[in-house]
Amino acid sequence: MKLKLTALTLMLVSGLSFAQKVKYSKEEIKEMDNYMFGEMFTGFSPKKETRIILKDAGNVKGNARDMDRKKGQIYSVKIRNTATGKDETYKAEDIAEMYLPVSGFEKGMRTANYFNKISNWSRKSPSKITEKDEVYLRNQTVSLKNKKAEKEYLMQLINPDFSSIIEVYADPVASETTGVSFSMGPISSPQVGGGVTKSFYVRKGDRVIWLKKADFEEHYNFLFGDNKEFMAKYPAESVKWDYFSWLVFQYTKMTEEAKG
Repeated sequence: MKLKLTALTLMLVSGLSFAQKVKYSKEEIKEMDNYMFGEMFTGFSPKKETRIILKDAGNVKGNARDMDRKKGQIYSVKIRNTATGKDETYKAEDIAEMYLPVSGFEKGMRTANYFNKISNWSRKSPSKITEKDEVYLRNQTVSLKNKKAEKEYLMQLINPDFSSIIEVYADPVASETTGVSFSMGPISSPQVGGGVTKSFYVRKGDRVIWLKKADFEEHYNFLFGDNKEFMAKYPAESVKWDYFSWLVFQYTKMTEEAKG
């Protein structure tokens, strides 16, 4: 009897999971595959102006000289203050926001990397790299990789145009999914497949987490569960990590429209 009940339970659960699956058209999948986040930059130009907005509402402008980082996140900035002509160091806990000029060298490297991965050609626009002159960083208190003690860092916000509910920050040391390239002597073909960033830092409400590909389904309800219409249309069982940026964009759009 127990075996029959167990088998029946499994069938019901399997049937429920199957029922929750949503099938999308090729056009819908192509749309969801669009990468909506901005490009991450870690290098900065010491020749162009950096702007710092302090927590006390003070402003500092000048040329950045050095950055201290942990796991790629900035915790200290050294800048040549234009007003005083002196080098000054500011800790992340004193800074609210920072606008950092992009390194021309890194822009060139990232442009080359873009064209070296075939998957980028349909998912991303190269203009997100070539037309980027500065990046916006915001103070966040986080536990790096959900393991370290919480500390304040300056982190690059990569969804500034749709960050009203969910803020997504770059993980400078994130790995990417692997792809395949073919070599013909000294010449290698562009990479086929792969190239999907596997982790970000995400803030919703007062909670900031290090979100990685392997934990996406586990945190799906935390991210999107308060919008029933969204969850019905894009349940966790029907989508994949590759669509994360688009899902954040679409969730924000649907939630704001529902509020009127």
